[in-house]
Amino acid sequence: MVTILSQISILGHGLAAALFAALTIWQFQRKTERNRTQQSLILALALTSFWALSIAVEGAFSPISNFAESLRNMGWLIFMFVLLRVGEGRHQPTAVNIIYFALAFVLIGQIVVDSLIPIFAGSPRLASMAAYTSLVLRMLFAVGALVLVHNLYSISAPETRGGIRLPMAALAAIWTYDLNLFTITYLTQQFSLELTAMRGPAMACIAPILALASVRNTEWRLKLSRSVAFRSLSLVAIGGYLLMMIVIATALQIIGGDYARLAQISFLFGTSVAALLLLPSGKFRAWFKVKLAKNFFQHRYDYRAEWIRFTDTIGRPGSDSAPFHERVVKAIADITESPAGILLMPDDAGRLTLQSRWNWPTIHVPSRACTTGTVPFFEETGHIIEFDALRADKVDQIDASAIPEWMTNDPQTWAAVPLVHFDRLAGIVLLARPRINRTLDWEDLDMLRVVGRQVASYLAEARSQESLSEAQRFDEFNRRMAFVMHDIKNLVSQLSLLARNAERHADNPEFQADMIATLQDSAGKMNGLLERLSQHNKAKPEEPKPVKVAALLQSIIEKKRLLHAIESSQIDDLTAMADPTRVDQILGHLIQNAIDASTDGQPILINARRRDLSVAIEVLDRGVGMSSEFIRSQLFKPFASSKDGGFGIGAFEARSLAMAMNGRLEVESKEGAGSRFTLILPLASHLADDEIVNERVA
Repeated sequence: MVTILSQISILGHGLAAALFAALTIWQFQRKTERNRTQQSLILALALTSFWALSIAVEGAFSPISNFAESLRNMGWLIFMFVLLRVGEGRHQPTAVNIIYFALAFVLIGQIVVDSLIPIFAGSPRLASMAAYTSLVLRMLFAVGALVLVHNLYSISAPETRGGIRLPMAALAAIWTYDLNLFTITYLTQQFSLELTAMRGPAMACIAPILALASVRNTEWRLKLSRSVAFRSLSLVAIGGYLLMMIVIATALQIIGGDYARLAQISFLFGTSVAALLLLPSGKFRAWFKVKLAKNFFQHRYDYRAEWIRFTDTIGRPGSDSAPFHERVVKAIADITESPAGILLMPDDAGRLTLQSRWNWPTIHVPSRACTTGTVPFFEETGHIIEFDALRADKVDQIDASAIPEWMTNDPQTWAAVPLVHFDRLAGIVLLARPRINRTLDWEDLDMLRVVGRQVASYLAEARSQESLSEAQRFDEFNRRMAFVMHDIKNLVSQLSLLARNAERHADNPEFQADMIATLQDSAGKMNGLLERLSQHNKAKPEEPKPVKVAALLQSIIEKKRLLHAIESSQIDDLTAMADPTRVDQILGHLIQNAIDASTDGQPILINARRRDLSVAIEVLDRGVGMSSEFIRSQLFKPFASSKDGGFGIGAFEARSLAMAMNGRLEVESKEGAGSRFTLILPLASHLADDEIVNERVA
């Protein structure tokens, strides 16, 4: 079995050496001008071929093979580093570079430790410790290399990610195989001959993948992502922490003597407790983030991520989200990791008052939250106030009288961010001291100033929307008021006519009964008008339903006949789709207009007949009439009337009500000859179909 595995290893590694050597020669002989990425690729391919050849000749566990493996890993590490550097965003922060340098240091340490193994051959304990250290370093490099492969693929632009998919997959396969091999070796404390032998054939299978990637010859453009760098560094830190625990525990076992087990348990317990105490701590995370941003990144903020978070916080919809002004405070406080804040906004008199709190119930804000110079100072300068510097008298060009004492006296107040919109102060956000106390630098000030202007525009827009909504409510009330006033005028006219007729017919019992019914109807309509004026009236008109036209018109005629003579020559027994209340209101307007335009001796004619698939209800008078120009340009416009003292609302409202029932209002008039208003309503569908069938049969 061992002989077979040895032959597989020799043949597999020999084939891999040949394939990678062929790839190296092919890349070297290409006529295209080689850039740094291609040069580093040629170097990595050549070192991989050398590594495979050394194993095929010297064996997998020889010193030259271990040295060649370190060189191979160094070559691919250089290739990835050059690929990152020549892409877009090559001025990446130190955080990404330090991962490469750390892995390069691991490789150098691996070479040094491998060279010490033969030297320590006479001391079994030292040789064993060197072997274990070499194995741990190989595991550490495999973990870090896989993190960098993921980093490179994640930060590449989506449109260029396909160009590096194959080489990144090949490298991931190489180091995943290595990590499994070294992990099993560490756990079993002996090399797996099967995995070691199959390493060569596996590398031979990876060579065509790299060849296919080279044929594509895609331009790789990378753009560094701060979030990916954070994740990568976190993964490396976690992996390093775990491997450090393994290395130290192994070293304690080798050199600890009789107390090795106690030392191991104490170390593992202590480090675990320290991790459990530090990692969940918000203060530790804030400190770590500040130090990381300060030392590893060119800029404190990832502006794209901050802006997305800011807009998500401000614009988060839903009934479970915080009120708008509270979200404003949180959006600004999250930028500097402040745990709390308040928002001050000017009232109608221009004085600042407390508008909203976020996680800061202890701060006392007086009713007079500003001095006479606060608003002018912030409008003129737009300064962001850092209270620690203000308390230490380290701030110039700031009028101390413009800053209220209650702000300065509270030790938790850290910064004041003015929200200025077109030289007008929309508010001030007061931030509490963050968990890790620090001073504001130029980048903080620039970020808060830009965000302050954006928030100020949101506040100004919200205030404009509130004013617009208030104006719309007034407009709606005025609209209802205009209709109601017109209806009241009609009711007053009807009651006046009723009073005049009562002088002549008061002794008639039938007239008295009709008069009582008319007064009750008028009182009911007045109560309805009062309800329409109420802002709490949410009643909606009924949907159109089948209505018997003859019965409805007869009821209307009975109500109006005490006011004026009304006649009818034809009222067909039809059923229309309509709302009876709205039809009554429309005909009330039309009949009242006809009464106003007619003399006492001229009757008003009301007819109802079928017109195609509609019902046509006509109201005719022989009054003064209207000109065609008035009908065309003014009749259906609000507040336009041909009558002295008229409101000009009746015809406009009547047409609006008709259109709401899928109907329309037609008018014919001639000056001196009277007017004809025709209300067109759709026939009830089932009745219309039956009548069409009857007509066809006839």
